[in-house]
Amino acid sequence: MLTMKNTKHESPIIELKNVGKWYGENQVLNNFNLSVNQSEVVVLIGPSGSGKTTALRCINFLEVYQEGEVLIKDQLLGWEIKPNGQRTPQKHKKTALIRRPTTMVFQQFNLWPHKTVLENASLALHLVHKKTKAQAHTLATEKLSQVGLKDKLHSYPHQLSGGQQQRVAIARALAVEPEVILFDEPTSALDPELVGEVLDVMIDLAESGMTMVIVTHEMDFAYEVADKIVFMEKGEIIETGPAEILKHPTTERLQQFLRPRTRQTRAQGL
Repeated sequence: MLTMKNTKHESPIIELKNVGKWYGENQVLNNFNLSVNQSEVVVLIGPSGSGKTTALRCINFLEVYQEGEVLIKDQLLGWEIKPNGQRTPQKHKKTALIRRPTTMVFQQFNLWPHKTVLENASLALHLVHKKTKAQAHTLATEKLSQVGLKDKLHSYPHQLSGGQQQRVAIARALAVEPEVILFDEPTSALDPELVGEVLDVMIDLAESGMTMVIVTHEMDFAYEVADKIVFMEKGEIIETGPAEILKHPTTERLQQFLRPRTRQTRAQGL
């Protein structure tokens, strides 16, 4: 387990307050509250369908939440509140500006198949962040080197393993110099032998002080990297606390969630 970082923003860099989210009549987040401090690693765990990914996507407004507030550096994301309390959609440019400190790494790599690794990692810098091509290539090369892919700059995605492709996606996220990276089950699409190389990169980021919110089913990784564990079910937080709750859960539901893994570990003699 990593040592808790002590460099903190004076208020949470991300805060969700009483967030509610529906798909039709199906409520997927119910009175959801979460705070993320600077340099903190928060890991969301729970059974499939518990709302983990939805919560993550609400943080950068890829999902429109209907109730409550999502604040990024104390600024309300996605909505404007009029003096009479009425909520109106925020202008897209303002939403984009407020969420700029965040970026996201998805389950799928979402790389352009016809562009090289370097082009994939630098394109957003050039087109969205208005860097020159030379500036974009320099910064992207630095980040690709950071994730161990300096020798793959001119390769195409089909020439890479799944783990290497996900590392390109992480380098692309790092290249825009975010303050927070959101990870949505970044190893779920990988063969088991490739998972470790991606998790090692994420551990290095945690040790460097990067603020991260991670959805994962990798419990050993969660225990090692998390400052805070959030266990969810049916859109609600059942238990939250330091990584130690994975070893000593206090709620029966988290105990039950972790129990199958415990039986498997015993069967393997670990």
